[in-house]
Amino acid sequence: MQKRKLGKSNLEVSALGLGCMGLSYGYGPAAEKEQAIKLIRTAYDSGVTFFDTAEAYGPYLNEELLGEALASIRDKVVIATKFGFVDGKPVLGLNSKPQHIRKVTEAALQRLNTGVIDLLYQHRVDPEVPIEDVAGTVKDLIAEGKVRHFGMSEAGAQTIRLAHAVQPVTAVQSEYSLWSREPEKEVLPTLEELGIGFVPFSPLGKGFLTGAINESTTFDSTDFRNVVPRFSEVNRKANRLFVEVLGTIAARKNATRAQIALAWLLAQKPWIVPIPGTTKLHRLEENLGAASVELTSADLGQIEQALAGIEVQGARYPAQLQQRVGR
Repeated sequence: MQKRKLGKSNLEVSALGLGCMGLSYGYGPAAEKEQAIKLIRTAYDSGVTFFDTAEAYGPYLNEELLGEALASIRDKVVIATKFGFVDGKPVLGLNSKPQHIRKVTEAALQRLNTGVIDLLYQHRVDPEVPIEDVAGTVKDLIAEGKVRHFGMSEAGAQTIRLAHAVQPVTAVQSEYSLWSREPEKEVLPTLEELGIGFVPFSPLGKGFLTGAINESTTFDSTDFRNVVPRFSEVNRKANRLFVEVLGTIAARKNATRAQIALAWLLAQKPWIVPIPGTTKLHRLEENLGAASVELTSADLGQIEQALAGIEVQGARYPAQLQQRVGR
């Protein structure tokens, strides 16, 4: 697995990371613990050194899982986690008050079984707390040796600039994929200017870009996709055209849809590090195979041309959650 540096920082990680949320939260029942640990360790054995979690995934269960799975190789991996919600529960609202950040960080260190958090993200921008106060608190945690790098998730360009002026931001994390391209408007140019890395989550469109989901697919009652407008039955049917075109491109490259989607992200900028997640070993192997898929400038042009006329149907978040994005 090739390595990449997140922006101008010295934080070097595998070109593809592992988004661990789905092992504990968000997409139905949590994976069985031993299977989850096996998947995490298999990812490491396959070259992955970048693992993404958050207090909100469970809450707390995912951090504890990583703490156990990565204990014996802690010095060989980079762990990213996040703060920003009341009691780690998004439904209870936002909290990025300085004292809360400190409390969450201390608890996360215990759950992750580590002395330092490599990358600490603000999970969502809290409009009630000046971003300068948030960045200043993380700056202090870095000075104290409890955190190494500061990150932000789903933040807007102006907020990123304000935070970066107080404490250099190492990475910004947002949803970005062939069918969620909003960061291209303002966020990516800002990151390039400031020398900040970018970590796309849901790089496979929450599974849709793999081709494994269609209008007949049923999700577990606890699956987040049940409330995502883009995953309504009518929108899944309308969006199948997108997947069909992606399949044609994949066949031409002797790859899978997922591999093309991930290779496309890797080809955008050398400081982009996608973090696909999965609970299945064969999907993990497939995803990591994307690092070996070379897309030429001609390939990239053909992808753009093929998808240019297709409009993705449905918002990527329900309205109340969309309000927390891009602040």
